[in-house]
Amino acid sequence: FSKLPPHSLLGETDEEFKASMVSGGFQGTAIALGNFPHARQAKSVGGFVCLGGGKVRSFVPSQRIFYLEHMMLTVENLHKSYQVGKTTYEVLKGVSLEVAKGEFVAVMGPSGSGKTTLLNCISCYIPADCGEIILGDRPLAALDETALAAVRNKQLGFVFQDFLLLDGLTVRQNILLPAIIGGSAGPAAETRADQLCQVFGITPIQEKYPAEISGGEKQRTAVARALINNPLLILADEPTGNLDSRSSRAVIAAFERAKQSLSATIFMVTHDSFAASFCDRVIMLQDGVIWRVLERGAQPRDAFQDRLLDVIRDMGRG
Repeated sequence: FSKLPPHSLLGETDEEFKASMVSGGFQGTAIALGNFPHARQAKSVGGFVCLGGGKVRSFVPSQRIFYLEHMMLTVENLHKSYQVGKTTYEVLKGVSLEVAKGEFVAVMGPSGSGKTTLLNCISCYIPADCGEIILGDRPLAALDETALAAVRNKQLGFVFQDFLLLDGLTVRQNILLPAIIGGSAGPAAETRADQLCQVFGITPIQEKYPAEISGGEKQRTAVARALINNPLLILADEPTGNLDSRSSRAVIAAFERAKQSLSATIFMVTHDSFAASFCDRVIMLQDGVIWRVLERGAQPRDAFQDRLLDVIRDMGRG
């Protein structure tokens, strides 16, 4: 029996979970993780079949199966303010959100809405005033600087607007850099680096230096670098901000390949409605609060972009 995490809709303990299942008439019901209900061997305990833990996404009565989503990121009631002289500026005002494994989620909003502050709080580069950030099933607030540095190196991947590649290292060496810093460089990391070069179509340039490649190739290198340690979550800060339209499309394609081929989970801050239109979900932030959340679903990308533009216009009027 796999205990559900504390934020589960079914209860915070095994006993609460069992009681809620019995009271709901779900004795003997299967619990399935994500979209893969048969991905691992089921165990039956107390009349329940459990394939994993997570938040309830849906229930199929005819099959008596709960489908669960494993949350890679949970942000609960996050507040952050800055003091300038005697004036306090509240930037985040109780932001709560979740990102499931394998999701590609964007945050959009006007300048000053709190997007970058939110990203910096999630990455633990700045402390929140209050609220909780959970990466996988691990709350981050109680971690010391050494533990946070390990989280940033091994469990978070970063893609920056300005690439931040080291000029004196080749493409392949830049990709390997987080593994080298984390002390995990070796044959396994080198094999993964070669695989990432293949996935992102940069094998022909892997021995070149940053000055010798295009902006789009630099950003694809940065995406590969973010994935070298197989992180729980990729944090992308305006990854297409300095690129032309062709290079921007190549970078978004790299994110899509990371999601589809490597099951990557991506949380992207962007001003770019074109980039955001490829996402599964877009969170609109305004004045430090979540103003609206749009889900793409089965909608074509161009139609979803039109929806985003309409919402952005509405936000500007509001």
